[in-house]
Amino acid sequence: MEILTVVAPVFGARCSVVVGADGSCVVVDAGAGVGPQVRALVAQRGLRPRAVLATHGHADHTWDAPGLAAAWDVPVVLHAADAYRLDDPFGTLGVLDPRHDPRGPLAQALAGAGVDVAAWRAPERVEVFGSSSGPRSPDVELVWDDVRLVARHAPGHTEGSTLYLLETDGAAPTVLSGDVLFAGSIGRTDLPGGDDAAMATTLRDVVATLPPDAVVLPGHGPGTDVRTELATNPYLVRPR
Repeated sequence: MEILTVVAPVFGARCSVVVGADGSCVVVDAGAGVGPQVRALVAQRGLRPRAVLATHGHADHTWDAPGLAAAWDVPVVLHAADAYRLDDPFGTLGVLDPRHDPRGPLAQALAGAGVDVAAWRAPERVEVFGSSSGPRSPDVELVWDDVRLVARHAPGHTEGSTLYLLETDGAAPTVLSGDVLFAGSIGRTDLPGGDDAAMATTLRDVVATLPPDAVVLPGHGPGTDVRTELATNPYLVRPR
Protein backbone atom coordinates (compact mmCIF):
# COMPACT_ATOMS: atom_id res chain seq x y z
CA MET A 1 0.00 0.00 0.00
CA GLU A 2 0.97 3.61 -0.53
CA ILE A 3 0.27 6.61 1.70
CA LEU A 4 -0.24 10.08 0.25
CA THR A 5 -0.39 13.10 2.56
CA VAL A 6 -2.38 16.32 2.36
CA VAL A 7 -1.92 18.89 5.14
CA ALA A 8 -5.02 20.82 6.21
CA PRO A 9 -4.86 24.61 6.57
CA VAL A 10 -6.48 24.36 10.02
CA PHE A 11 -3.91 23.40 12.69
CA GLY A 12 -1.84 21.62 10.02
CA ALA A 13 -3.80 18.41 10.52
CA ARG A 14 -2.46 15.48 8.51
CA CYS A 15 -4.86 13.86 6.05
CA SER A 16 -3.66 10.51 4.71
CA VAL A 17 -4.85 8.83 1.53
CA VAL A 18 -4.12 5.12 1.81
CA VAL A 19 -3.93 3.53 -1.65
CA GLY A 20 -4.19 -0.17 -2.43
CA ALA A 21 -2.49 -1.92 -5.33
CA ASP A 22 -5.80 -2.09 -7.20
CA GLY A 23 -6.39 1.67 -7.01
CA SER A 24 -8.92 1.53 -4.17
CA CYS A 25 -8.28 4.00 -1.37
CA VAL A 26 -9.48 5.29 1.97
CA VAL A 27 -9.01 8.79 3.32
CA VAL A 28 -7.99 9.16 6.98
CA ASP A 29 -8.65 12.42 8.88
CA ALA A 30 -10.24 14.75 6.34
CA GLY A 31 -9.64 17.96 8.28
CA ALA A 32 -10.94 21.43 7.51
CA GLY A 33 -9.94 22.63 4.07
CA VAL A 34 -8.45 19.44 2.59
CA GLY A 35 -11.50 18.52 0.51
CA PRO A 36 -10.56 20.20 -2.79
CA GLN A 37 -6.97 18.93 -2.69
CA VAL A 38 -8.01 15.40 -1.82
CA ARG A 39 -10.66 15.26 -4.53
CA ALA A 40 -8.16 16.55 -7.09
CA LEU A 41 -5.56 14.01 -5.99
CA VAL A 42 -8.04 11.13 -6.17
CA ALA A 43 -9.21 12.21 -9.64
CA GLN A 44 -5.67 12.73 -10.93
CA ARG A 45 -4.56 9.29 -9.78
CA GLY A 46 -7.79 7.61 -10.92
CA LEU A 47 -8.40 6.18 -7.43
CA ARG A 48 -11.57 4.54 -6.16
CA PRO A 49 -12.49 5.87 -2.68
CA ARG A 50 -14.12 3.32 -0.40
CA ALA A 51 -14.40 5.13 2.95
CA VAL A 52 -13.43 8.24 4.90
CA LEU A 53 -11.93 7.28 8.27
CA ALA A 54 -11.21 9.35 11.37
CA THR A 55 -8.65 8.69 14.08
CA HIS A 56 -11.00 10.56 16.42
CA GLY A 57 -13.98 12.89 16.29
CA HIS A 58 -12.47 16.35 16.78
CA ALA A 59 -13.46 18.92 14.16
CA ASP A 60 -9.92 19.51 12.90
CA HIS A 61 -9.85 15.85 11.81
CA THR A 62 -13.42 15.43 10.54
CA TRP A 63 -14.64 18.74 9.09
CA ASP A 64 -14.37 17.79 5.40
CA ALA A 65 -15.29 14.13 5.97
CA PRO A 66 -19.06 14.48 5.34
CA GLY A 67 -18.53 16.37 2.09
CA LEU A 68 -16.03 13.88 0.71
CA ALA A 69 -18.13 10.91 1.81
CA ALA A 70 -21.23 12.38 0.14
CA ALA A 71 -19.35 13.18 -3.09
CA TRP A 72 -18.10 9.60 -3.34
CA ASP A 73 -21.15 7.89 -1.77
CA VAL A 74 -19.03 6.17 0.87
CA PRO A 75 -19.33 5.99 4.68
CA VAL A 76 -17.52 7.93 7.37
CA VAL A 77 -15.89 5.34 9.64
CA LEU A 78 -14.63 5.75 13.21
CA HIS A 79 -14.65 4.13 16.64
CA ALA A 80 -18.10 3.85 18.20
CA ALA A 81 -17.04 5.80 21.30
CA ASP A 82 -16.41 8.93 19.23
CA ALA A 83 -19.39 8.66 16.86
CA TYR A 84 -21.47 11.08 18.95
CA ARG A 85 -18.99 13.84 18.14
CA LEU A 86 -20.13 13.89 14.52
CA ASP A 87 -23.44 15.42 15.59
CA ASP A 88 -21.66 18.53 16.88
CA PRO A 89 -17.86 18.33 16.60
CA PHE A 90 -17.35 21.82 18.03
CA GLY A 91 -19.65 21.23 20.98
CA THR A 92 -17.34 18.45 22.19
CA LEU A 93 -14.27 20.71 22.26
CA GLY A 94 -15.06 22.50 25.50
CA VAL A 95 -13.00 25.68 25.86
CA LEU A 96 -11.87 25.47 22.22
CA ASP A 97 -15.43 25.71 20.86
CA PRO A 98 -15.17 28.66 18.44
CA ARG A 99 -18.75 29.66 19.13
CA HIS A 100 -17.84 30.33 22.75
CA ASP A 101 -14.43 31.82 22.03
CA PRO A 102 -14.64 33.69 18.69
CA ARG A 103 -11.13 35.06 19.17
CA GLY A 104 -9.57 31.77 20.22
CA PRO A 105 -7.02 29.74 18.24
CA LEU A 106 -9.52 27.42 16.58
CA ALA A 107 -11.86 30.25 15.61
CA GLN A 108 -8.94 32.15 14.10
CA ALA A 109 -7.68 29.11 12.21
CA LEU A 110 -11.14 28.36 10.82
CA ALA A 111 -11.67 31.96 9.76
CA GLY A 112 -8.28 32.01 8.05
CA ALA A 113 -9.23 28.91 6.07
CA GLY A 114 -12.64 30.33 5.13
CA VAL A 115 -14.53 27.72 7.15
CA ASP A 116 -18.05 28.64 8.24
CA VAL A 117 -18.73 27.03 11.62
CA ALA A 118 -22.48 27.18 11.04
CA ALA A 119 -22.17 25.15 7.84
CA TRP A 120 -21.51 21.81 9.56
CA ARG A 121 -23.74 18.95 8.45
CA ALA A 122 -23.36 15.50 9.97
CA PRO A 123 -22.48 12.72 7.52
CA GLU A 124 -25.36 10.74 6.07
CA ARG A 125 -23.59 7.39 6.30
CA VAL A 126 -21.61 6.49 9.42
CA GLU A 127 -20.11 3.09 10.17
CA VAL A 128 -18.51 2.31 13.51
CA PHE A 129 -16.29 -0.36 15.00
CA GLY A 130 -15.53 -1.20 18.61
CA SER A 131 -17.71 -0.51 21.64
CA SER A 132 -19.04 2.84 22.80
CA SER A 133 -18.63 1.83 26.46
CA GLY A 134 -16.46 -0.31 28.66
CA PRO A 135 -12.72 -1.03 28.48
CA ARG A 136 -10.48 -0.73 25.47
CA SER A 137 -11.92 -2.52 22.44
CA PRO A 138 -10.04 -5.37 20.72
CA ASP A 139 -8.28 -4.75 17.42
CA VAL A 140 -10.49 -4.69 14.33
CA GLU A 141 -9.28 -5.45 10.80
CA LEU A 142 -10.81 -3.10 8.24
CA VAL A 143 -10.71 -4.25 4.61
CA TRP A 144 -11.75 -2.51 1.42
CA ASP A 145 -10.51 -4.43 -1.64
CA ASP A 146 -6.68 -4.17 -1.48
CA VAL A 147 -6.70 -1.68 1.40
CA ARG A 148 -6.23 -3.39 4.75
CA LEU A 149 -5.79 -1.62 8.07
CA VAL A 150 -5.88 -2.69 11.70
CA ALA A 151 -7.82 -0.31 13.94
CA ARG A 152 -6.34 -0.31 17.45
CA HIS A 153 -8.34 1.48 20.15
CA ALA A 154 -6.13 3.98 21.99
CA PRO A 155 -8.30 6.11 24.34
CA GLY A 156 -7.00 9.05 26.32
CA HIS A 157 -7.10 12.02 23.95
CA THR A 158 -10.74 11.11 23.30
CA GLU A 159 -12.78 8.05 24.26
CA GLY A 160 -12.61 6.60 20.75
CA SER A 161 -9.13 7.62 19.65
CA THR A 162 -7.71 5.01 17.29
CA LEU A 163 -4.38 4.05 15.77
CA TYR A 164 -4.54 2.70 12.22
CA LEU A 165 -1.79 0.19 11.47
CA LEU A 166 -0.88 -0.83 7.93
CA GLU A 167 1.82 -2.55 5.95
CA THR A 168 3.39 -0.53 3.14
CA ASP A 169 5.24 -1.96 0.15
CA GLY A 170 8.78 -3.01 1.04
CA ALA A 171 8.92 -0.83 4.15
CA ALA A 172 8.42 -0.91 7.89
CA PRO A 173 4.81 -0.93 9.12
CA THR A 174 3.16 2.46 9.40
CA VAL A 175 0.98 3.80 12.22
CA LEU A 176 -1.45 6.66 11.64
CA SER A 177 -1.53 7.88 15.24
CA GLY A 178 -3.93 10.81 15.09
CA ASP A 179 -3.57 12.89 18.24
CA VAL A 180 -2.47 10.02 20.49
CA LEU A 181 1.25 10.24 19.75
CA PHE A 182 3.36 13.05 18.26
CA ALA A 183 7.08 13.35 17.66
CA GLY A 184 8.35 14.07 21.17
CA SER A 185 4.93 14.52 22.73
CA ILE A 186 1.39 13.15 23.12
CA GLY A 187 -2.13 14.44 22.66
CA ARG A 188 -3.74 16.63 25.28
CA THR A 189 -6.19 15.08 27.74
CA ASP A 190 -7.85 18.18 29.18
CA LEU A 191 -10.70 18.49 26.64
CA PRO A 192 -14.08 16.75 27.12
CA GLY A 193 -13.63 13.00 26.82
CA GLY A 194 -9.90 13.19 27.58
CA ASP A 195 -8.61 11.00 30.38
CA ASP A 196 -5.13 11.01 31.95
CA ALA A 197 -5.44 7.47 33.29
CA ALA A 198 -6.70 6.11 29.97
CA MET A 199 -3.85 7.85 28.14
CA ALA A 200 -1.29 6.37 30.55
CA THR A 201 -2.71 2.90 29.89
CA THR A 202 -2.68 3.51 26.14
CA LEU A 203 0.94 4.62 26.21
CA ARG A 204 1.97 1.57 28.25
CA ASP A 205 -0.16 -1.15 26.66
CA VAL A 206 -0.65 0.10 23.10
CA VAL A 207 2.04 2.54 22.00
CA ALA A 208 4.97 0.92 23.81
CA THR A 209 4.09 -2.49 22.35
CA LEU A 210 4.11 -1.37 18.72
CA PRO A 211 6.92 -2.73 16.50
CA PRO A 212 10.04 -0.62 17.20
CA ASP A 213 10.68 -0.07 13.50
CA ALA A 214 7.14 1.16 12.84
CA VAL A 215 6.92 4.56 11.17
CA VAL A 216 4.56 6.94 12.95
CA LEU A 217 2.58 9.56 11.02
CA PRO A 218 0.94 11.78 13.66
CA GLY A 219 -2.17 13.90 13.24
CA HIS A 220 0.01 17.03 13.43
CA GLY A 221 3.69 17.71 12.91
CA PRO A 222 6.59 15.64 11.58
CA GLY A 223 6.74 11.90 11.31
CA THR A 224 8.78 9.74 13.64
CA ASP A 225 9.20 6.07 14.55
CA VAL A 226 8.38 3.99 17.59
CA ARG A 227 12.02 3.27 18.50
CA THR A 228 12.85 6.99 18.63
CA GLU A 229 9.80 7.79 20.74
CA LEU A 230 10.49 5.01 23.23
CA ALA A 231 14.02 6.36 23.64
CA THR A 232 13.37 10.11 23.70
CA ASN A 233 9.70 10.98 24.22
CA PRO A 234 9.40 12.15 27.85
CA TYR A 235 5.94 10.59 28.13
CA LEU A 236 7.26 7.18 27.09
CA VAL A 237 10.78 6.98 28.51
CA ARG A 238 10.71 4.69 31.50
CA PRO A 239 12.84 5.39 34.60
CA ARG A 240 15.98 3.28 34.66
